Amino acid sequence: MTDAGLRHGRASLGLSFGVQGVAFALLVTRIPAIQDQYGISDGLLPVFLAAVPILAGAGSVATEKVVARVRPSVVLRWAQPLVLLALLGVGAGREMWHVAVALGMFGLAVGALDASMNMLGVSLQRAYGRSIMTGFHAAYSLGGIAGASLAWAGARWELSLLASYLPVVAVLLPAALIGSRWYTEGKGAEGKRPDGTEAGAGTGSESAGGALSFKLLLPLCLIMTFAYIGDSTVSNWSAKYLQDVLGSSEQLATVPYNLYMVTTLLGRAVGDLGVRRFGAVAVVRGGSLLAAGGFAVVAVAPGAWVGMLGFTMLGFGLCVIVPQTFAAAGRMFPGNSDAAVARLNIFNYAGFLVGSPLVGALGDAWTYRGAMLVPMVLVLATLVYARAFGPETARYGGGHERPRTADVG
Repeated sequence: MTDAGLRHGRASLGLSFGVQGVAFALLVTRIPAIQDQYGISDGLLPVFLAAVPILAGAGSVATEKVVARVRPSVVLRWAQPLVLLALLGVGAGREMWHVAVALGMFGLAVGALDASMNMLGVSLQRAYGRSIMTGFHAAYSLGGIAGASLAWAGARWELSLLASYLPVVAVLLPAALIGSRWYTEGKGAEGKRPDGTEAGAGTGSESAGGALSFKLLLPLCLIMTFAYIGDSTVSNWSAKYLQDVLGSSEQLATVPYNLYMVTTLLGRAVGDLGVRRFGAVAVVRGGSLLAAGGFAVVAVAPGAWVGMLGFTMLGFGLCVIVPQTFAAAGRMFPGNSDAAVARLNIFNYAGFLVGSPLVGALGDAWTYRGAMLVPMVLVLATLVYARAFGPETARYGGGHERPRTADVG
């Protein structure tokens, strides 16, 4: 693979991450409008919301099987249009079964999309020989900010969901299809991946890189879950916490999540530089400590402005953990990186499912200040497993350690 080919592959994959950020933000930020359009009751709404990550997990599992036969780039090329068309279906429907089918397709396609995007990202990072994974997630954050802004504009101008979604899909769908022409698996000069396996190989449970051990992958799975519990806490509870606990106005209560999104983008924009300079272990440890400090500040904040400082710290802290967890899985199982990423991706949705109800239940039973200490402790647990992010933990099949090499991620 030429340098130009790698650059084109990196740019096209960055576009894919950005498009996914826009699509997901357009869905989740218009949930009240979706509820009104379809007459979904408050009791039934959690069922619909839970179904999306559950089906996404199923889509990720299926992707692990599919990429044993076709390249991840093929899965991504077709999953992204399905996500955009499903989003359009949510906006166009009128009956309850319409939204059920559209959200079901959205969930399955998102699982396949997330898994295949991160598979390609891990492969490209290996080809580059240096950390680039956090930059892809920065593109996702940028897309999320753009999508949330478009959703705000649609709500501000009282546009229907279809009127909000149709122009966006009309622009992003052809852009994604054109960009998919340059997807690359990160092959080497002789048509192989940098670890020596054939592109598309090594995606099953056993391959040239050895058996994929869930026992070895488990620490990264736990870290992924803890990170998304923290993320979903901010997404679902920051506004309520600021208004009900810290006494802010309704308008000011919308600010913490925006700050979180912006700081996530900024942190990811420079995260790869930090990894190249200090190593993934140090960056993840620093991010975990900063995120835990953010939850502590939120929990003891005397007022809204200090609370917003805590949420800002959370954005800078949590932003590096997820992309580096995917990268670490690729290093740990170089001959099975696609399968490792697909399995790890499931715990993204597990954390999302657990986080919001966990904080809500603790807040109702105890206090919301106390509830913020639980994700703080979980994020701190990342420190226990931080060595999993180092190159020295990469292993061949059978549990034999690889010789220590320079940290490329």
